[in-house]
Amino acid sequence: MKRLLEKSLRELAHGLRAGDFRASDLLREATENLDASEARLGAYKLRTPREADSAANAADAAFRAGKDLGLLQGIPTSVKDIYGLPGIPIFAGSSRELPAKWQSPGPVARTLLDQSAVILGKTHTVEFAFGAIGLNNHWPTPRNPWDPKEHRTSGGSSQGAGVALCQGSAVISLGTDTAGSVRIPASVTGTVGYKPTIGRWSTEGIVPLSPYLDTPGILARTVDDAWAAAAEVDRAHGRAAGSTAEVGRLRIGIPDELFWDDCDPGIAEGVRAALAELEGKGHRLVRISYPEAVKAFGIFLAGGTSGAELLAFLTHELPDWIAQQDPNAKTRMKAAAEISAAEWLGRKLTLDSLSRNSRRLFEDVDLIATPTCALTPPPVASIKTWDDYRPANLKIARNTSIANLLQINALTMPVALDACGMPVGLQLMADHGRDDFLFAAGLAIEKVLGTARQRIGRPPGV
Repeated sequence: MKRLLEKSLRELAHGLRAGDFRASDLLREATENLDASEARLGAYKLRTPREADSAANAADAAFRAGKDLGLLQGIPTSVKDIYGLPGIPIFAGSSRELPAKWQSPGPVARTLLDQSAVILGKTHTVEFAFGAIGLNNHWPTPRNPWDPKEHRTSGGSSQGAGVALCQGSAVISLGTDTAGSVRIPASVTGTVGYKPTIGRWSTEGIVPLSPYLDTPGILARTVDDAWAAAAEVDRAHGRAAGSTAEVGRLRIGIPDELFWDDCDPGIAEGVRAALAELEGKGHRLVRISYPEAVKAFGIFLAGGTSGAELLAFLTHELPDWIAQQDPNAKTRMKAAAEISAAEWLGRKLTLDSLSRNSRRLFEDVDLIATPTCALTPPPVASIKTWDDYRPANLKIARNTSIANLLQINALTMPVALDACGMPVGLQLMADHGRDDFLFAAGLAIEKVLGTARQRIGRPPGV
């Protein structure tokens, strides 16, 4: 018999409404999955069994009363420990609990709460989301389930979110994305990650890293699951869900610069093979020049804007947390302290200009496609010093950071396994504000390439 949580989000929602099973049944199965693997995988900073049980009972009571609270009613979910949830401790990856005011939920987390989604817990994050590899010296590093022999990272900064999906404790995971922190963990755990256009969703109720670049985001098992969940968050923001009608033949831009350089073995090859399949189905691959991406990444290499923004936030809101920072974050913060206000503003103005100029590309192509990450997630034991950490952190965030820096939206989906047997993501980027089209195109591409389970199978570590 097919296990319940093998079903799609829409199938689960339909089954709950038809009375085929209850939210408490889904919670029981998600909890069993969690109990079976959490000691080894370590996705969660904090489990919330009492709150999950209460939400499942409330969802079931609402169903019995004929009340439909939304698609996520009764669905097992997880939330990155940088979102506020009422009465739930929040650490934001730091060594100590944050003041209670940071437990206040914003519109994205409130979407789950208002619909009686079943939140099993808060997943691990890099300290204040300031890192892409997924290491946090304050807390254990979640284990990437795709390598059952070696403890590899699961990507950052939403490092527990992808693991929760793989272990079957969540159907939808909330993360945040400032330079790839949803798409990186999604890519390296063989799941789907969506970063909306900046400003589409509120960042209220989320501990900030960069007010300029932060976005909430969703990790899911398929593009359709991500789309369905994103539509619920859109509605909570007063936005009608867009059409998922067939998009026809896509013009897919393939940049000449940056994104394909120095990819670890099997990554570029896997993405190119997937693109060739799309071309074989009638979609058109178009070589493009993307100099704005190169210039934007140059600013990222120089320190970008996020470090200075985080330093300002901590100095104003949480000064006692600065001295206790994770060593890698502290080193980056020291560099941020040397950036003058004039330099920061100059970087922001340059990025704004590059963003405006880059929109010309979408006159000739519908999407831009690249590998999501150029780096195979490294073994935790191989990142011992700052000299190990810095190049790996920059390389894994190189391709994803561009969508943030140039203020466009992006989606990653798994398309291959690399030479180490780790998942490879295909990143799709659409023009500013065209999130609905991004999903429509992503659904069309997933229809050709298959879902994660169909294309790359299951993680051997769960």
